[in-house]
Amino acid sequence: MKLAITKKLAAIALIGLFSQISLADAASAQKTIAGIVAGMNHFANDAQKAQLAAIASDDSSGRGMQMIATAVGGIQHAATAEGKASMDQIIGYDGASAEAKALAKIVMEFNHMASAEAKAELAKL
Repeated sequence: MKLAITKKLAAIALIGLFSQISLADAASAQKTIAGIVAGMNHFANDAQKAQLAAIASDDSSGRGMQMIATAVGGIQHAATAEGKASMDQIIGYDGASAEAKALAKIVMEFNHMASAEAKAELAKL
């Protein structure tokens, strides 16, 4: 019982911490998301979800990174149908960077964990 309360308090503290830290731009958001996806196993942990929520709500991250952060935050073994549709929009958008498209493709294809090939690509981002 005490462990569950401690976990919830830690998650709240992390959300507060990350809400105070401004992710300067899409590049730093991209790097953060790539790191989370590379190490993620089945779904994001509470601290990672707090980081993703901060990115998703930060306008300086850019709309594409906000969409990717939201999709990654919703992963439960694989991206949701809504998350996949969002990633498909990014991939099809001519104004999206090659890096954003690559990250969206990896998120779209995520299945329990990133493949070795995906992890190599994420390391470049």
